[in-house]
Amino acid sequence: EELHNTAPGRLPLLIGADQEGGQLVGLGHDTTRFPGAMALGAADDPALTEATGRAMGRELRALGITVDYAPVCDVAVEPGNVSLGTRAFGSDPAAIGRHAAALTRGLQEGGVVATPTHFPGFGAVDADPHYELASIDLDLEGLEARELVPFRSAIAAGAGMVMSGHVALPAVTGDRALPATVSRQVMHELLRTRLGFNGVSITDAMDMKAVAQGIGGVVDSIVALRAGVDLLLMTPDRAAQRRLEDGLRQASVRGLVPATRIRASQRRLLRLRRWLKHFAWPERAYVKSQTHLELASRSARAALTLVRDEAGLLPLRPGGGERVLVITPQPRELTPADSSADEPLALANAVRAHHDAVIDLRVPAEPAEADVRAAREVALTADAVVVATLATNVQPGQARLVQAVLETGTPTVTVAMRTPYDLADYPRSATHLCAYSIVPASVGAVA
Repeated sequence: EELHNTAPGRLPLLIGADQEGGQLVGLGHDTTRFPGAMALGAADDPALTEATGRAMGRELRALGITVDYAPVCDVAVEPGNVSLGTRAFGSDPAAIGRHAAALTRGLQEGGVVATPTHFPGFGAVDADPHYELASIDLDLEGLEARELVPFRSAIAAGAGMVMSGHVALPAVTGDRALPATVSRQVMHELLRTRLGFNGVSITDAMDMKAVAQGIGGVVDSIVALRAGVDLLLMTPDRAAQRRLEDGLRQASVRGLVPATRIRASQRRLLRLRRWLKHFAWPERAYVKSQTHLELASRSARAALTLVRDEAGLLPLRPGGGERVLVITPQPRELTPADSSADEPLALANAVRAHHDAVIDLRVPAEPAEADVRAAREVALTADAVVVATLATNVQPGQARLVQAVLETGTPTVTVAMRTPYDLADYPRSATHLCAYSIVPASVGAVA
């Protein structure tokens, strides 16, 4: 708050964070670990999503954060899109729109700017923009029917900012090698003229490999500003920032970024900061409060999906001496937009709260054959098995381990703790749950 009060007119500064919940939580364990967008989409209760956004907004504002790079408005139609994962609400554009609008309302009621992300949407590609550029091969009619639906809803809900995505849109730009971020047809004509957005636009990180990195990123930064973007999300390298600042200053002097363009951005930024001034700074007691922890647990329970239970195995009701084997892989970050490595995934401890005779077997993220054999041997001695998996399409060793456990004939519950697609890699599982999140509330809900 003191930092914000140093600004001219005491207009709050724009300080942003990747606080999406679920697999991407930029502010760490000292904040409430809410299940992410896909869990909220599975619960499909917009009032619950709005309450979550309101709680997230209060915690962010209490910590001095005024911008949240959420909601994610991408439509998850490509299971191979690892960088998206559980960050999307789902695959139905209309449902995503309802939840994106609800999260937007909640965040902004808490005095934090919501940022629908990643315009015009990159859920249909299987490439990670941190490493390469991919293309969405849809015409404008196709975009209107799918990709743009959630953004329209979030904008109609009052979102103050929109983040661009580094994805090519050749039907709009005529160029498969041009990221949307640096295209005026996308960032001005599509976003502002067609969707009617009059707030602040910001790029996704400009140091991603999907954006050309020639001449220290200066050229693409200039082109992005000329395309109509108001803010550039840059590298944390301060020396590189200074080079970019010098390059942009010189570009302005030479007229490469027109003065009218700069003034338009200044007006939008000033309007947004004046809006932020209307909100008080909440007490720190809001952060990780009991009320918020209970809300996270409620969301996690509502999200749980029982996909199948052919043998009527659930709920497990083991006798006093019956041993339950709980197998969990080590979480790891599958993409830079991922904070999962910080999560302990203590499922065995959570199950132990309900039953004493629990065997805790933890395996690497990519189990080796020795890990698979060990799991099979222990499963043969157990009365029931609960085995968690985390994105088996990119960690196939986990699927091999599940298959080995299923072959023992021991009653087994499989749980896709992250993306819901894992069952396709071990289709013989007769009892299967989806949790969509590995935050503590979701782990507790599974138990």
